[in-house]
Formats: sequence, C-alpha cells, structure tokens
Amino acid sequence: MGTSRTRQLRPVPDVETRLVFRTVHGYRRAFRMAGSGPALLLIHGIGDNSSTWQELIPHLARKYTVIAPDLLGHGRSDKPRADYSVAAYANGMRDLLTVLGIDKVTVIGHSLGGGVAMQFAYQFPDRVERLVLVSSGGVTKDVHPVLRLVSLPMVSDALKLLRVPGVMPAVKVVGTALGQLDRSPLRPGELLHDLDDLVRILAELPDPTAYEAYLRTLRAVVDWRGQVVTMLDRSYLTEHLPVQLIWGDQDTVIPASHAYLAHSAMPGSQLEIFRGAGHFPFRDAPMRFLRVVEQFLESTPPLAYDEDRWRQLLLTGVSEARIGGGATTRMAVLDAMGADERSAT
Repeated sequence: MGTSRTRQLRPVPDVETRLVFRTVHGYRRAFRMAGSGPALLLIHGIGDNSSTWQELIPHLARKYTVIAPDLLGHGRSDKPRADYSVAAYANGMRDLLTVLGIDKVTVIGHSLGGGVAMQFAYQFPDRVERLVLVSSGGVTKDVHPVLRLVSLPMVSDALKLLRVPGVMPAVKVVGTALGQLDRSPLRPGELLHDLDDLVRILAELPDPTAYEAYLRTLRAVVDWRGQVVTMLDRSYLTEHLPVQLIWGDQDTVIPASHAYLAHSAMPGSQLEIFRGAGHFPFRDAPMRFLRVVEQFLESTPPLAYDEDRWRQLLLTGVSEARIGGGATTRMAVLDAMGADERSAT
C-alpha cells in the first residue's frame, strides 16, 4: 500500500514559526516556537531535528503554544561530549520549559522522542497534562537490525565514509532512485518505505560532532541485541493520564506490534494504527495525524496532578489486573517486563 505523502497540509499564512536559541547550562539549545494557548512540546527522534514537525507546527499553533526543540546533539543545538541518555534528555526538556516559563505541557514524542516523552512524564508527572507517543522507542527490545549493527564500534566507524567528498551526494541519488521504486507499481515492499527520511537523517552525520552525538545517543538506548530499556514496567503510572498512541502498520524501525504492547500496558490509552504509513506517520499522512491529535486534545481534559494518587500508584505497583488486551498480548507484556534489562532511572 503506497504512502499518502502527496496529501500535503495547506499553508497557514497567519502563523509565524520562529527558530529561537537559549543557552542552558552553557549549551545553546535551538527550538521552533509558534502560537499561543496551552503548551505542546514536540520531541523528534534520533538523528532528526525539529524541522521534521515543520509542516504541522503552524496548524497546531492556531490553538496552542508549540515548542519543538532540537535535542542536544541534534539540529542547530550544541553537540558537546555529554550525557545523551533518555533521562538526561528528559531533564533537558524540563530545564528548557522552565527557562521559557512554561509549567505544564502536552508532550508529543516520536521514536526516541517518544521514549524521552515517557521518561519526562515519569520524572516530572506534575508537569504533564497529556501524552502522545508516535512510533515510540522504549517499549521492548525489537528494533531495526541496522540500528543494532550501527551500535557496534566496527560498523559505526564505517559511517565515517560519509565524510568522504562525493559519498553523501551519491547516497542521496541512490536514495531518491530507491524511493521512486518504492512508489512505483513494482515497489519491493515495506523495507524502502521510510528511505527518504532515513537519507535525510544520514545527511546530517558527516559533521563529526553530529556523528559523535548520534553514536552516544544510539548506544544509550540500543546495543547489538536491540533496545536496552523498556517503559512497560512503569506504564501503569499513566492510569489517569490521557495517552494517545499512533503507529504506522508498515513501520520497520519499531514494529507496530509495540503499539499493541504499549496500549495493553497503559490503562485507558487510545490507539490509532495508520494503514500504509511507516515510521513517520505524521509525514506519511499529515492530515490524518493532525486530525487524530486535535481530536485527542479537544476530547480529553488535562491531567490535574495529585501527589497522593501518584504515591498510591507507586505503592500499589504494576499488576496483571492492570494489563489489558487478549491473553497473548498480556503474556507478551509480562515477558517484556520480566526481561533482564530494565530502565534504571
């Protein structure tokens, strides 16, 4: 089934998106900002940057204050030798929001950004009103084999070849040709679905500082066996938090099976599977994505944090009774939570 990327959103002429810079802890942070009203924090995936949301921001900004940062080590933000763990990124989001004078947000996270969003909700539950996880990392171990390989030192060193003059332009030409093949009647299947976006992300890596930051980030969440942390053991803490899950059924980076596991483990969550979409459903089907997010925002009240209720959830802990879905899905969630590698924060 082909993508719907040709269905572009109409421009919103009255909304101006600004690229803004703030220095926090001595490091320059870049972020896009637009609109007014309740705050939305949009967090991109690994190797990507805030421009991935550029088409959606003006539409969301008609009713909301939209903040879309370049994570440290990405885009126009600084790329120091630093901690690139999911927990550190969550701290960075807290600090940026504090600098901007924003106390509460709805967080929308894609891929790695979904893991950061979930970690942010866990570390700072008093600041999160709703949660939207898009093709999110951090559910269970499964991840694209290429990411497992790139996490290995010998393989990751091969990426340095992208710095050789002429290599990156050649990669782009090949990527464009394969992307056209994917959209032809003879397309070879799902494997090439997200190629345009993956080549776009690769184009950032020839810069040595971006390359080192990418590897540090990747190795914080992925090794040769797959993803190294799971959020499933703490998903019960979202029991009262409005949660929307969005996935593409052709996602080969983080399979759609993760969506069903997360939905089962997160009481009361809503799930939307986009047929024909890959790892970037908001780019494959922007109109549908915008419609789902806006409906979710309008139909759910923001969570009012209750410290006593949060304490009671922690005291009660996770239980099989809180896990939804069929017997097979429940067993898969319990198996993932029983794995030897868990989130340490």
